[in-house]
Amino acid sequence: MPKKNAVKALFCVTLLGVVFAFAQTDTATVGSNAPTIRDTVQVSAQAAPDSAQPDTAANPYDLPDALMPLWDSLTIKQKAAQMVMVYLSPADFLIEHEFGAVLVMKNHLKDTAAFKERIHRANDSLRIPLLVASDQEGGLVNRIGGISEKWKHAPSAKEMRDMELDSIESIAQSIGAELRDLGINLNLAPVLDPAYDHRNKKSFMEVSNRSWQKDSTSESKVRAFVRGMRNSGISCVSKHFPGYDSWTNSDHQIAISSSPKARMSENYEFFKALANDIPFTMMSSVRFVRISHRPAVFEPKIVKMARKMNPETVILTDDLWGVSLRAWVSGTERVTSKGYPRKDFRKLIRTALMAGNDMFMITYPAKAVEMIGYLESLSKQSKTYKDRIEESAARILKMKYNAGLLK
Repeated sequence: MPKKNAVKALFCVTLLGVVFAFAQTDTATVGSNAPTIRDTVQVSAQAAPDSAQPDTAANPYDLPDALMPLWDSLTIKQKAAQMVMVYLSPADFLIEHEFGAVLVMKNHLKDTAAFKERIHRANDSLRIPLLVASDQEGGLVNRIGGISEKWKHAPSAKEMRDMELDSIESIAQSIGAELRDLGINLNLAPVLDPAYDHRNKKSFMEVSNRSWQKDSTSESKVRAFVRGMRNSGISCVSKHFPGYDSWTNSDHQIAISSSPKARMSENYEFFKALANDIPFTMMSSVRFVRISHRPAVFEPKIVKMARKMNPETVILTDDLWGVSLRAWVSGTERVTSKGYPRKDFRKLIRTALMAGNDMFMITYPAKAVEMIGYLESLSKQSKTYKDRIEESAARILKMKYNAGLLK
């Protein structure tokens, strides 16, 4: 036999021997003690040279290693459910649909013992704890004002912005401790909207005493408020990006801002300066017509501006069942709660998703369930939709992990 053929034959025999030996391995290792895909990836990473690049395909959203077993076990429907903040509902309903967050209003706190029990029961049964959110701004928006005389007159943003830093932090920490005791972990505050519009007229937020913007000290004072909340285990939400400077209440009617781009940039800088301190940003429902005729929450260019401030920020919509947003989607002046067309509701969901929002607030629980189902169906129609859902779900889980909610 020529030397070349002999080498080939020897190689084949050796290879067959390796295959045979592998086939004789105890089949019991295929059971629960077998290496998982993650084990294989970790071993490969350890064996790779230092210059090797990390395998981002296995973790495209840069999740902490501790979250990967949970992430890998979730269905796309469960990931979509993390994107929904629903009006507080019975515990069984929250457990069944595995929502990511709940919205708490003042009326929910009339019986604090019952409220605590509901939140505890839901979280005790859910794999992923809820973000329990409430607008505790103080002043006119004072959700805990009815639970005790102590908080009946919790100071507004306008009052706190005139205080010293230590006082602001102390008040925020005390309020945060009250929220935490109730089971609330996310405060839909502070309001970073401008006090005056581009014509130097008071904005709706300033008239309502809700705005933190005043002068060059505003940034440090907001940071003191956020720090006080964080000291008590409460995360905050800045709102309403990119700066609600209209005098109209956008919850009830379409609000329009003609603010020049230069003035919008000033408002943007205030949000940006605090982006690393505040893990959530709520989008405005105002239409900034110098940029787009879409409401800001539906305009990809404006949502992208919010995203650029900090890629890890969770971007939250205001109530998607709000009259003004549904009217805009339908192309009408007014809509009613009853008989809203399914095609329009689905268009609303698609528009919010593809604009780049991460979490969808909705105050109509039955529609929240429909929202999850439609997001799941979108994920099956297109990889683009699926990737958007997963990107947002991953960002929300990272936020919960960093806040200490996922142990």
